[in-house]
Amino acid sequence: MGAGAAELPVSGEYDDRHSRAGPVAPALPEPLGAPIVDAHTHLDACAGRTERDVRAAMDRAEAVGVVAAVTVADDLESARWVPKAAGWDARVVAAVALHPTRAGGLDDAVRDELARLAAGDRVVAIGESGLDYYWPQRDPGCADPAIQREAFGWHIELAKRLGKPLMIHDRDAHDDVLAVLKAEGPPETVIMHCFSGDAALAERCADAGYLMSFAGPVTFRNARELREAAAVAPAELLLVETDAPFLTPHPHRGKPNEPYCLPWTLRGLADIRGVHPDQLADTVRANAERVFRLDKLR
Repeated sequence: MGAGAAELPVSGEYDDRHSRAGPVAPALPEPLGAPIVDAHTHLDACAGRTERDVRAAMDRAEAVGVVAAVTVADDLESARWVPKAAGWDARVVAAVALHPTRAGGLDDAVRDELARLAAGDRVVAIGESGLDYYWPQRDPGCADPAIQREAFGWHIELAKRLGKPLMIHDRDAHDDVLAVLKAEGPPETVIMHCFSGDAALAERCADAGYLMSFAGPVTFRNARELREAAAVAPAELLLVETDAPFLTPHPHRGKPNEPYCLPWTLRGLADIRGVHPDQLADTVRANAERVFRLDKLR
């Protein structure tokens, strides 16, 4: 633990759950010199589902400079939960959608419910939706690309109807994601969650005005193309995220992730871009506040 890092309790539920899995959660990092926002996390999957769990996770995050987090749904159960979590703690806001691999469940009743949930005041984005070509090849229970494409189109329309940002899940589907957005007509704000492309894709996204949100893999030493993308992405289109409980940044890769781990990603991204971490923190926080309209929720 770096000098000055805060000591905060980790709940027994959290500790027990991850001790059974093997890796132990990392200690809190050195606090940042300027506050930032976790643009994409899954609090129900990493910190527990009670109000106490949510508050404890955000206390840990705020102790190191992560002052707000967008907790994101990936199935109907979590779509019902994330607005509740956003109501429990003023530092939390929500995003609602069905993950592309679960797009087969998007019937008329689910569409109606998602639209109602997404209209909530503390739901700041539609997400995560998009295309995933990785998992259908490995898990027959995942929605195939045609079903994903139809669901993606519906989520695009919902984002435009509600005037909210669209948070994109893109795994091994870069060209098709951009093609669908062009064909459907993108909403005003598009966020490429956990950006995973190269510098050429970053330039295409920048030309379209899409934000790029970088997660833990940008700190991995073997992620050369991703690091090159992070170097060229325009500052006004940058966000940072944990995607917790997944993708814990270096030097804790493989351990449980949580919003308090975001400073490692922020510092890694600052190093790639050759700027001071506090300068980058100011930039990405301002972008998040603008995109998610966080000032209207205070």
